[in-house]
Amino acid sequence: MLKRCIQAEWLKLRHSRMWLILLVLPVFSVLIGCANYYFNQAALQNGWYSLWTQVSLFYGEFFLPVLIAICSAYVCRLEHMNKNWNSVMTAPVSVAHIFISKLVIVGALILIVQFFFITLYFCAGKLFGLPLQFPVETFGWIIRGWFASITIGAIQLWLSMQIRSFAIPIGISVCAVFIGLGMYVMNLGMFFPYSLLTIGMGVISQESLTNSDIIQFLAMNIIFIVIISVLTIRRLKKVDVMA
Repeated sequence: MLKRCIQAEWLKLRHSRMWLILLVLPVFSVLIGCANYYFNQAALQNGWYSLWTQVSLFYGEFFLPVLIAICSAYVCRLEHMNKNWNSVMTAPVSVAHIFISKLVIVGALILIVQFFFITLYFCAGKLFGLPLQFPVETFGWIIRGWFASITIGAIQLWLSMQIRSFAIPIGISVCAVFIGLGMYVMNLGMFFPYSLLTIGMGVISQESLTNSDIIQFLAMNIIFIVIISVLTIRRLKKVDVMA
């Protein structure tokens, strides 16, 4: 049944305009980062790492959280139209499967975006004539960023299931990004979901995480995902009709 729910969610995206947004935002962020890198090459002398600081700052700190919020709101959009939640809640489908299938789809979309972004980053580096040796840390940043994205996706899905408006959950995401940046600066990033994305992608600091840091990072993401998922599924079970 879960497989069928995932397939149904995927079918809803096949002819949507979501794919255009998934492509445009990473391209836009890389272009901004490359422009900053180009005009500040005298100060940015660390090759691939300097380029990463520029492109990932706009992408990981601002565009990616917004993109996650857009994806989460979009996969709930159809259910909010014409009170379709009534049909969903009366269908012979587990509410847990409904939520998990949507989270899987959001995770799959963001994974595609992550690999598209690293491809753009690689191409930009080649255009700037950076050395052939590509930093292996980049793959760790991409995967950890994706893992943190699932945590944010769970939160945004919870919001989008409660709020009919498409824009409000996205606005909340933008506010949470700035809160997360403040938490990161205060060295409390591990305890706030939106800060975990900053840590995971090495947006501000490219210093390698220690093994204990990585374990804590993974543990906090898992804790947030489980807590939000359980709370959302429990509410879906208690509410018979979603307006």
